[in-house]
Amino acid sequence: MDDATTSAPGVLPGSLAPAERAAPIAAALATGDVATARALVAGLPPPDLADVMELLQPDERVRLVQELGPAFDPEVLPELDETVRDQLSEALPNDVLARAVARLETDDAAYVIEGLEKADQQEILAQIPTGDRAALERNLEYPEETAGRLMQTDFVAVPPFWSVGQVIDHMREAQDLPDSFSDIYVVDPTFRVLGSVDLSRLLRTKRDVSIDTIMEADRQVVLATADQEAVARQFERYDLKSAPVVDASDRLVGVVTADDMVEVIEEETEEDMRRLGGVGDESVTDSVLYTVRNRFAWLFINLGTALLASSVIKTFDATIGQMVALAVLMPIVASMGGNAATQTMTVTVRALATSSLGPVNATRVILREASVGLINGLIFAAIIGVVVLFWFGVGKLGLVIASAMICNFLAAALAGILIPLTLARNGFDPAVASGVFVTMVTDVVGFFAFLGLASLWLL
Repeated sequence: MDDATTSAPGVLPGSLAPAERAAPIAAALATGDVATARALVAGLPPPDLADVMELLQPDERVRLVQELGPAFDPEVLPELDETVRDQLSEALPNDVLARAVARLETDDAAYVIEGLEKADQQEILAQIPTGDRAALERNLEYPEETAGRLMQTDFVAVPPFWSVGQVIDHMREAQDLPDSFSDIYVVDPTFRVLGSVDLSRLLRTKRDVSIDTIMEADRQVVLATADQEAVARQFERYDLKSAPVVDASDRLVGVVTADDMVEVIEEETEEDMRRLGGVGDESVTDSVLYTVRNRFAWLFINLGTALLASSVIKTFDATIGQMVALAVLMPIVASMGGNAATQTMTVTVRALATSSLGPVNATRVILREASVGLINGLIFAAIIGVVVLFWFGVGKLGLVIASAMICNFLAAALAGILIPLTLARNGFDPAVASGVFVTMVTDVVGFFAFLGLASLWLL
C-alpha cells in the first residue's frame, strides 16, 4: 500500500512539486484545516519545505510555522530565500525564533537573525543558552559575506603531544563536539593551528602513535575577515573539505566546510548573473516598490546612452532620407556589435570575479580579444556584404556595411574588456556597470561608422 496516500484523508502524494503543494496548504490554512496543512508538509526535507513556503503569502508562512509548533524543523529557515527569510524572521514572535535558533548550527543561526533590529537580536540571544549565545554573538561581530559569518564554532582541537588513543577517547567522551566533522585540528597552547589530521587516517592509526607524527602540517587556513568569495576560490583551488578559521592573532575560532562553500559559489554566480542584467540582488519575492527602485537607476542611465546613440542617427538624418536602405540595415550593425561585446564582457567579468584576469596578463588578454573581434568582424563583413549586394543590388552599399561591421566588431571587443577592467581598477563592480556603457559604445560606433561611411561613399 502507498504510504503517501494513507497518511491523512485528502492528503496528496509526496511527489508533488512545490507549486502543486503550496495551493492546498494555503487553502487548508484559510479554512482552518490545520490537520491537512500539517499532513501536507509532514516528512518534507528542509530544502523542499523551504521551496513550498516561498510560494506562500507572508501571513500564510507565519501561520504555518506557528501551527506546526515543535514539529517545525528550524533547518528550513537558512534554506529560505534571503528576502523571505528576513520577512519571516521579522514576523515571527521572538520566543519562537529563539527556540529555532537554539537548535541551529552557529552559521545558520546567524543567517536567521542577522537582518533583525538590534533590540530583537538581543531579546532572542537572551533566551539562548550561554555557550551558544557567546558563539553566535562572535559570529555576528564579523561583517556579512565573510568567513567569520560562515564558520561553525564547534570543532575538534587537540594538542600535538596527545596519542591517537587519547584523541579517540576524547571524541567519545566530550559533550561539546560538532554533530559531524572530518578533520581534527592540532593546536598549540595559544590555539594557533599547527596542522590537522583527517578522521579516516586517525582511525587507521594505532592508538599509541603521537598525533604530531601523522598530522598534515601545511594546512590551509582561512582568515575570519576574508571575503566569502575568496574563501570559495581557496576551497576550489586546494580541493578542501573543510578549513580552520583564524582571527587576527592566528588563533583558531571556527571552521568552514565544503557545503557552506557550495552555497557561496551558487550565491555569487547568481549575483553576477543578476548584476550583468542590471538587477543587483533582486529576487522574485521582493516587493514591487523595491524592484522598481532597484531597476530604475540603470534603466535611467541606459536611457541617456540610448539618447546619445539616437543623436548620432539624427546627425545623419539627411543621409538616411536619401537612401531608405540605410534605415533597414542600421539595426544589423548595432545588434551584431552588441552581441559580440556581450560575449567579451561576460568572459571578462567572470575572469575578474575569479581573479584569473589582472595586471600581469591584462595586455595579452586585451590583444587576444581584439584579434578575435577583428577576425569575426572580417568574416561577418564578408557575409553581410554579399547578402546586401544580392538584396539591394548596390555593391558600394555592401562595402559600406562590411566596413562598418569590421569597425564595430573591433570596438565591441575592446569595449567588452577595457570597460570592465577600468571599472574594476577604480573600485566599481564591473558586473553591474559594464553592460550599459558597452552597449553605448557599440551603438555609437556602429551607427557613426555605418552612416558616416555611407555619406562619404554613396551620396
